[in-house]
Amino acid sequence: MSSSELSFTCEFLRAPRSVASVTPSSRALSRQVSLPIPASGQPTVIELGPGTGAFTRQIQATLGGRGHHLAVDVNARFTALLGERFPGLDAVTADARELPALLRDRGLPHAEVIVSGLPWAAFDAGTQREILDSITTVLHPDGGFTTFAYVHARWSAPARRFRAALHERFEEVVLGRTVWANVPPALVYHCRRPRVTGR
Repeated sequence: MSSSELSFTCEFLRAPRSVASVTPSSRALSRQVSLPIPASGQPTVIELGPGTGAFTRQIQATLGGRGHHLAVDVNARFTALLGERFPGLDAVTADARELPALLRDRGLPHAEVIVSGLPWAAFDAGTQREILDSITTVLHPDGGFTTFAYVHARWSAPARRFRAALHERFEEVVLGRTVWANVPPALVYHCRRPRVTGR
């Protein structure tokens, strides 16, 4: 077991509801959730629930030093670890519902891409709704939001509720191919054109 996997597992044992997985996401899943990141320009990319950095590594490689990569996690151990591993990363310990204030504090008008590793099925309806509202508030009208769900839990009540919430808040919600190489297997939601009034 690598140091990242060990750290992740230890945090899962400490707080299973907030971490919600025993192992980090695979490289295959990381590539899928990072697809909306543009190959040029200076995009602002927000990563929610980065954990020990499975998605972070792929996002950093795709950006290649461009733009602004903001990683937001409620777990201070994770953000401290990421700050050490990725010197160019803006890692902050905060709640995803604070995104508007976090971008405002940094002088960033919006995010072109938001990638989420949050355990949506572990959240109640109110928390899902509040975080999605925060996401659609800061996402550029032409920006992309990606997140994933575990195949085995896809038809659970929280997962169905979350899927319905995505369709309420985005004009386009596309379900990607199942990533069988992930443990457990996962599927990716690709969302575009957030529905926000009063922009």
